[in-house]
Amino acid sequence: AAPKPATAEAPSVSKIDPNAAPLGVNHKVYEIGAQDILKIEVWQNQDLSRLVTIRPDGKFSLPLIGDVQAEGLTPERLEAQLEQALADYIQSPDVTVSVQQVNSKSYRVSGWVNRPGTYQLVTPIRVYEAIADAGGFREYANLKDVIIMRGTKRIKFNAGEYRKNGKNAAENIFLENGDIIEVHD
Repeated sequence: AAPKPATAEAPSVSKIDPNAAPLGVNHKVYEIGAQDILKIEVWQNQDLSRLVTIRPDGKFSLPLIGDVQAEGLTPERLEAQLEQALADYIQSPDVTVSVQQVNSKSYRVSGWVNRPGTYQLVTPIRVYEAIADAGGFREYANLKDVIIMRGTKRIKFNAGEYRKNGKNAAENIFLENGDIIEVHD
């Protein structure tokens, strides 16, 4: 009989360093979501520059202008809105918004992988690469029976054929927020 799959906790989230480099999200297309952490920098105004966490209502607060809607906006669009709102208080404000941590978008890998858990969906990633990030397949994993659960849809992926000779490449789809990859034995 095959051994039982290992269980693991989701990767831990460490405290955010305000001086850390921003994540490599596309500034023009990434949609900010609840629980994301942003670095707001207002040039030559340290009192307004800060790290903010997007609340469940999709907003954060900033001195002078109060609550700001961020969820659903790109960092570029949020910059423009902040500059417009701050223009009533500061002459020619220059605002930079960078994503420090993505907490609103994730996928899950479970079953016969070495590090099952929840992973942040920071940049586009395909199924096979997500499994590799989860430590790869365990010894008794059934590579022919990988399932991607996307809401009520079930998408099959034959990772064995893909790994062996590149077949079924169309099944190696890009993951979406909330996807669950299940690797069977």
